[in-house]
Amino acid sequence: MYKTTIGLEIHAQLKTKSKMFCSCSNLSKKADPNSKVCPICLGHPGCLPTINEEAVKKVIRAGKALNCDIADFSRFDRKNYFYPDLPKGYQISQLKYPLCERGVLIVDDERIGITRIHLEEDTGSLVHEEGISLVDFNRSGVPLMELVTEPDISSGKQARRFAEELRLIFRYLDVSDADMEKGQMRVEVNISLAKEGEPLGTKVEIKNLNSFKTVEQAVDYEIKRQTDLLEKGRKVIQETRGWREDKQETVSQRAKEEAHDYRYFPEPDLPPLNLNEKPFSKKEITLGSELPQNRRERFKKEYGLEEEIYITDKALGDYFEKVISEGVDWVSSKEEALDEERKNEFASLCSNYIISDLLGLLEGRSVNSEEFLITPENFSELMMLVFLENTTSKIAKKVLSYMYETGGDPSQIIKEKDLTQMSDEEKIKEVVEEVVTENKEAVEDFKKGKKEALQYLVGQVMAKTRGKADPQKVNQIIVDRF
Repeated sequence: MYKTTIGLEIHAQLKTKSKMFCSCSNLSKKADPNSKVCPICLGHPGCLPTINEEAVKKVIRAGKALNCDIADFSRFDRKNYFYPDLPKGYQISQLKYPLCERGVLIVDDERIGITRIHLEEDTGSLVHEEGISLVDFNRSGVPLMELVTEPDISSGKQARRFAEELRLIFRYLDVSDADMEKGQMRVEVNISLAKEGEPLGTKVEIKNLNSFKTVEQAVDYEIKRQTDLLEKGRKVIQETRGWREDKQETVSQRAKEEAHDYRYFPEPDLPPLNLNEKPFSKKEITLGSELPQNRRERFKKEYGLEEEIYITDKALGDYFEKVISEGVDWVSSKEEALDEERKNEFASLCSNYIISDLLGLLEGRSVNSEEFLITPENFSELMMLVFLENTTSKIAKKVLSYMYETGGDPSQIIKEKDLTQMSDEEKIKEVVEEVVTENKEAVEDFKKGKKEALQYLVGQVMAKTRGKADPQKVNQIIVDRF
């Protein structure tokens, strides 16, 4: 039996206006190749870099969210290596004095240590096509945060969950969009196997994993590959491997470099950072946002809800809270404020409509998109009509569809579309008599105690009233009728 030891290295592009060491735009949208560059990010001789203040603050903010010790002193170093996408022949990074160290993130009740978080510049990107390779330097110099974990992870699933939770934190703090499809967040895995009680095995690195699914698949495959080698008495080679999506396997890329191979030395063109003084005073840099775990706990406590969608989709969670706030304020202005139990009932009603109906209408779009026209005020008003039994669920679903198309007020839509709830009990009884006359077989089945027959008869009444009748009232009238 082998013990699996896994550590992650995660790179995330920071959400800043400009690049790390120059004033070029930090791209958020696709641009023509090599159109967002300058002599500094192209590594021209004699061009001096300057430190992006916003990028430093964002890394410190991330470090605080991850319970790290924030350094008093930090500096940049040169990491020397040659590759076509690195125009200077070195990368400005941090080795000995990172901004953040010794953090922890709790994921699914498991503590995963964070060794360090440091700041560096991204490289350019290579485009391979028709037998040639092209270089695009637009990405060169983009601020890049690198987070290194302790070897506390033991499975592909746990590695995936850590990366997912980390992306959530980055997005909540607005330090990075961390869109893996766009290369804004990349995961590298260091993994080794050894028998229980023996020293750590040979470390293998899997580079540039660009989806959470791939992280889990690559780790699980590599555990199996290394286990098979060890079972056969063969050695695991220290190397860098990549993931082949088409074959669902890792493949060897090159021998693994050691830190000394990069010949690090202090960056002579940049000053050291004192993180106890402005502009980088760590005491003055705050999170500025609720963290995902705090929101999970608060939603459970305040609303009795545990739906993860409100955590993973922060915009939807914000929208939900605005809906609840509008509804509670409206009731408080009309009558006594909702007590905790009634508030949770209203929250549950709103949540059911959001998850089952609104998300269906959105079809993957965000509530923050320009095309989304339903304001929290109007959605809350519709929910209150249902909650106070002034309209039926069937009518509410129709009205919601109209609101999605036009952004209209629900009360106005109900009036214009003649969807007012039928409250006259005598009229409902008249419709019930029509249904009883037209469905004698179902009536007989109901008399014999078949519950499905009652549901059928209620459905027929609702159809005839175009959903305007209260189904509970219809149900009671039919029961009383027989």
